[in-house]
Amino acid sequence: MPIYEQFIGHSRDDFTSYEDLLSRYKITHAEDFNFAYDVLDRLAETQPEKLCMVWVGADGSDKYITFSDMSRSSSQAANYFKSLGIKKGDFVMLVLKRDDLFWYCMMALHKIGAVVVQATNLLTAEDYKYRCNAAGIKMVVITGDDDCTERFDAGGPYKTVELKAVTKSKNAGAGWLDFEAGVNAQPDTWQRPSGPEATAASDCMLVSFSSGTTGYPKMVSHDFTYPLGHLMTGVFWHRVIDGGLHFTISDTGWLKSLWGKMYGQWLGETAIFTYDFNRFNAADILSKLEKYKVTTFCLPPTMLRMIVNEDMSKYDLSSLKHCCTAGEALNPDTFAKWRAYTGLDIYEGFGQTETTITVGTLYPFMEPRPGSMGLPVPGYDLLVVDEKGDEAPMGVTGEICIRARQKLYDDRPKGLFREYYRNIDATETTFANGFYHSGDTAYRDESGYLWYVGRNDDIIKSSGYRIGPFEVESVLAEHPAVLESAVTGAPDPVRGFNVKATIVLRHGYAPTEAMAKELQNFVKTHTAPYKYPRVVEFAAELPKTISGKIRRGEIREKDERHG
Repeated sequence: MPIYEQFIGHSRDDFTSYEDLLSRYKITHAEDFNFAYDVLDRLAETQPEKLCMVWVGADGSDKYITFSDMSRSSSQAANYFKSLGIKKGDFVMLVLKRDDLFWYCMMALHKIGAVVVQATNLLTAEDYKYRCNAAGIKMVVITGDDDCTERFDAGGPYKTVELKAVTKSKNAGAGWLDFEAGVNAQPDTWQRPSGPEATAASDCMLVSFSSGTTGYPKMVSHDFTYPLGHLMTGVFWHRVIDGGLHFTISDTGWLKSLWGKMYGQWLGETAIFTYDFNRFNAADILSKLEKYKVTTFCLPPTMLRMIVNEDMSKYDLSSLKHCCTAGEALNPDTFAKWRAYTGLDIYEGFGQTETTITVGTLYPFMEPRPGSMGLPVPGYDLLVVDEKGDEAPMGVTGEICIRARQKLYDDRPKGLFREYYRNIDATETTFANGFYHSGDTAYRDESGYLWYVGRNDDIIKSSGYRIGPFEVESVLAEHPAVLESAVTGAPDPVRGFNVKATIVLRHGYAPTEAMAKELQNFVKTHTAPYKYPRVVEFAAELPKTISGKIRRGEIREKDERHG
């Protein structure tokens, strides 16, 4: 039987409906569950030659890595970390882009019980300083590409960093270790620790920095049960195929890579496709889907829009069986174009750094509704709650909440975070009144499907209406002139706030009054007229976090300063 059945007691094909799935889905695990041992090493033992990963470099070179290869290489890396003094509970930062070393390091650190901190190669010196000092990082492993090591050194001195290792044999200067040379010198066997060095399922496994759209990013702590939360992500939402090849487009600096490039996919015994491209190119991605016969695919709506604007008829995508998207609402035009080219629907989903997938359209139990996140997924007791703390009626916007008490380990769903590391106040506020408060808002339709509205702080209150930026931005995205937009509330003495759209136009379109009027009328005719942007401002680019999320707060602050 597939390895995931050990944890839910059923094949996914045993469930006959969404309601059946909701009532019978339950995760069980040992008190010492550790993904590296209980999934990776188990697969390496039972199916050593089964394909684990296809890795493709920017130059077109590729590697075919089996579960046995992955297990042995991660043991080598574990031995190297141990030889340097890394032990259970130590914090190690990985800045490895899409290098296959990332997967070896992740599994190695899980085996040791060290705490992994992912980071992007886009970090500045100040970013490194904040993250390393806030988390108490003991060791960093950084790519030899670009000037990443130089930026890291510029952020020092650090309070806790004792070890620095660089990849690609880069001569990074004094104090930097050659990571590959160190790993390759180690044996490829490893014994699971016992006693004090053994890991428990409740131990901290991973700390991820939130996107930080306001203030410094918080540190989100997950325990060793977090991978099991991704059973729903990989096995049920991505619907990975045993022996297939799954492609999620994500850099390893973000938690999204763990959604689509590791846990849920290996639990479903599918191989991961990793393409270490330098810059996203839709035609290039389509050629890789064709060449490597990818079976399941997940990417953001922005990239989907770029792909469907290509001549997809030039590519043989017959290997594709299932496609998912998350990150923003999917406009119907993109959905229709994708279906026309591939014959496949797109299944949307929603989750956060603090969770695994919490809302989704799960095949074959649900029909996709373009723009809707779907239904609450099994494993999370999810409600839409109004300002009084009661469940919001159909059609009424409320906050997405999950029933959970943070201080009771057994009360938390698998996949929900432990705490905001070193931030007791934020943790207690977020876990108030027996709920995890997501800070995201949505409403339910007559079938129970959830429709995203926006972050609590982003909701615009205008003339008594509550307007979510997401829905207006989604309409604007359908206009051929709009590359991207940010919708915010601009202070107004009469209405309280006006809906304002800050818009980046595509090449070939001019930022004129006529264009502003055209976009306003377009919104009026494609959604409720009261939502249209009374203020339109054109910009060369939008303010964003390092992870690419729009900083609407920065736009609001500028408007407030200028009255």
